[in-house]
Amino acid sequence: MDLTTFLTPSFGDLIVIYCQKFVFAAILLIAGYYGINFLTGALVRIPKVASLEVTVRNYLMSALKIVLWVLVGVVAIQILGVPMASIVTVLASCGLAIGLALQGALSNVAGGVLLMILRPLKAGEYVATNGVEGTVKEISLFSTTLVTVDNKRITIPNAQLMNSTLTNFSREELRRVDINFGVAKTENSDEICAVILETVKANAKVLADPAPFARLTGADDKQLTISARVWVQCADYWDVYFDLFQAVNAALAAKGVKAPAIRILSE
Repeated sequence: MDLTTFLTPSFGDLIVIYCQKFVFAAILLIAGYYGINFLTGALVRIPKVASLEVTVRNYLMSALKIVLWVLVGVVAIQILGVPMASIVTVLASCGLAIGLALQGALSNVAGGVLLMILRPLKAGEYVATNGVEGTVKEISLFSTTLVTVDNKRITIPNAQLMNSTLTNFSREELRRVDINFGVAKTENSDEICAVILETVKANAKVLADPAPFARLTGADDKQLTISARVWVQCADYWDVYFDLFQAVNAALAAKGVKAPAIRILSE
């Protein structure tokens, strides 16, 4: 037996060596899974991290998990015996192709970063964009989730969200409630405005400043349109809207105010 044959491992030895490497890599991945979850869970319980707004905190934790998983993956590849120089070479040569293939995903990540910096919305706020509206549930690396009033989940890519008009109904402290009421054209508009003003002012959630408003804002051959506008705390908007709608209609009915005439045209 020559020295070369003695130093060259047998096929069986190679199988044992690579099986050991796969086992060690698998152990690392399993340990990484539990370790990353433990680390991110521990970070969330730190007072300074816990005090962050929930959207920012979740976004940072998602980014941290991705970074940690990349590190675990690199170490696992090295355990398998793949040279780091080869990995860098392959990634560099495939960088352009990967960038083109993932340009949509990368634009969503960039959009998510801009959402975190500009903060046009955050979890818990009610917004409207791209023809949909709902309460912001979560802002992740790639998308933003809204929950509608009838409990439907809507997922919007972050890039699309950043490139479209966004209406935030919850950001300001105060919000104006606008309600229109139609009455018969023969009614006295001044008297009706007085009844509406008295009714809306009786609601405890209606703010005195800015002052409530009730004026004639429209008229045609069928009806007069009286508009009521009041300011409320943003959180009270829908309660006040429905309360005033019911209370004003009841007050007008009690005063004997006539509804607009319904005309039926026949040929």
